[in-house]
Amino acid sequence: MTAPSRPPSVDKLARSLNSSGLPHPICVDVARAAIEAGDPDSAARRADEFRRTLLTPVVNATGVLLHTNLGRAPLAHHQDASAQTVEFNLDTGQRGSRQAAVGQLYARLCGAEAAMVVNNNAAAVLLVVAALAAGKDVPVSRGESVEIGGSFRVPEVIEQSGARLVDVGTTNRTRLRDYEAAITRANVDAAMVLKVHPSNYRVEGFVEETSIADLATLDVPVVADIGSGLIDATVPWMKGAPPAWLAGEPAAVQAIADGADLITFSADKLLGGPQAGIIAGRADLVERCLQHPLARALRPGGLVLAALQRIALIYLDRQAGTEIPFWKMVGTPLVALEERAAAVVEAIVAVHPSARVERTEALPGAGSAPGVTMPSVGVVIDGDLLEQLRRHDTPVIARSRDDRTSLDFRSVDPADDVTIVAALRGGA
Repeated sequence: MTAPSRPPSVDKLARSLNSSGLPHPICVDVARAAIEAGDPDSAARRADEFRRTLLTPVVNATGVLLHTNLGRAPLAHHQDASAQTVEFNLDTGQRGSRQAAVGQLYARLCGAEAAMVVNNNAAAVLLVVAALAAGKDVPVSRGESVEIGGSFRVPEVIEQSGARLVDVGTTNRTRLRDYEAAITRANVDAAMVLKVHPSNYRVEGFVEETSIADLATLDVPVVADIGSGLIDATVPWMKGAPPAWLAGEPAAVQAIADGADLITFSADKLLGGPQAGIIAGRADLVERCLQHPLARALRPGGLVLAALQRIALIYLDRQAGTEIPFWKMVGTPLVALEERAAAVVEAIVAVHPSARVERTEALPGAGSAPGVTMPSVGVVIDGDLLEQLRRHDTPVIARSRDDRTSLDFRSVDPADDVTIVAALRGGA
């Protein structure tokens, strides 16, 4: 009777996984799991499966420019491994504020007196309400008492801040007199009015909302959560008129000019920066936010601050249209997309005879400008190739519908076209 073969040692099997690029302790865990499962030969597959759970660069060919699942705004930022003046004042030689450098730049960009940064826009809203309205009332239109992804619900944020929500108007129509009635009620101690841009949905038909300019006539501060982070509705960093899909999207410069006392917005959406939340407006109100205990818990680190500083300087230099990846994607002419798509089809048609160039519709994404699209161009191939594309060395993320795979080139950096070609050729 032949004795059963002994499984390899954990150490030997782990060392055979060195080519996976995983650290040795992880290879040991993978090897041990494979041996315990009675399937040592599965170790390489298990190592690959583990590697694919890690954060991985991908090619975004979905046509969703700000894809939440893919990190929203694509951003390249390099920083040398050196000390920097995060909280150091070069003039005095003493400790400084980590908000000073970036705050002054975003105040200038927004046309505001002051600005500060926290780690995302939900944190910005939470901090503002906590600093200005804890123990008091915050009127919000029923049509703006929304959930904006990730279970971020305006009523719950207000509750967590220690303030009390006061519903105003109706779901589809809220007028200035509704706010006036709310803040003058005997049982209401309104500290501010919160206007929330419902950035991931749109209500149409028999609707009415109250503008920031009208709200600014009230006797309490107006805080506007403009959400998506458009700096200026005139988009002065781009040639020609503002893109049609931006119509109706609130912008920081205009919100401040219309009388908002504070605004909050995301940095990783239309701004095109890293994940962060910006608070801008009246200096005294920003200072109250800076002094609140939550400000320390919600503050960003030096890497985010440095990236935000670079983004702000690009905007101030009017170079956002050519230097910020999101706005470069937006500004790419259709003819350029068609040329790239045609070149990809030519390179893969022998493997995928059904490949052809088609007009598509790209999306801003990440809750920005809901319900609108922008013209784009893609490569369409019969069959569902999504898994093949995801399993390429550099995964390609595309879309499939009605047994057709579509790769939209507006969301693809031109340097990644070769990766798309390789991914489509490799799985044939």
